[in-house]
Amino acid sequence: MKARKILSVAFFALVFGVNSFAQKTVMVGGAPMYPTKNIIENAVNSKDHTTLVAAVKAAGLVETLQGKGPFTVFAPTNAAFDKLPKGTVETLLKPENLKMLQNILTYHVVAGKMNASDIAKAIKAGNGKAILKTVSGGTLTAWMKGKKLYITDEKGGMSEVTIADVNQSNGVIHVVDTVLLPKS
Repeated sequence: MKARKILSVAFFALVFGVNSFAQKTVMVGGAPMYPTKNIIENAVNSKDHTTLVAAVKAAGLVETLQGKGPFTVFAPTNAAFDKLPKGTVETLLKPENLKMLQNILTYHVVAGKMNASDIAKAIKAGNGKAILKTVSGGTLTAWMKGKKLYITDEKGGMSEVTIADVNQSNGVIHVVDTVLLPKS
């Protein structure tokens, strides 16, 4: 019986991948984020990320974020978007502002998968700061205060990672409390 159970676990790990088997499902915005689903498949279920999902759709980035990746996404909540000056989101969602919207959204994405422990190691190696190159070509600066992880944008804006390590089939999401803004 015991050998049968071990074989079952080994078979499951082979079929579904050892990585997926070891990763846990995290709740974000009242919905489970399954490590076997991609970034978009999970994000659309989070009630805390409806503005982000609408922006990603308007920017034509759904297909990209459903792609193989891997990606590290710093995902602003609805409350993060609400911190922007009144009318900013509506302005960004207009077709004539497509390039600006795409630039802001891809500024929240780093190529490759960096879990919080990877970012913490990079911070330690960088003597307290890690510079992360974004898909848009900009940079983000990661740093820690105690056990909390923070991201500073090129304009000096600061965002706290409120939920780290939301693993996806094509990367990882870190929920942030402020929209990150590129220099231009």
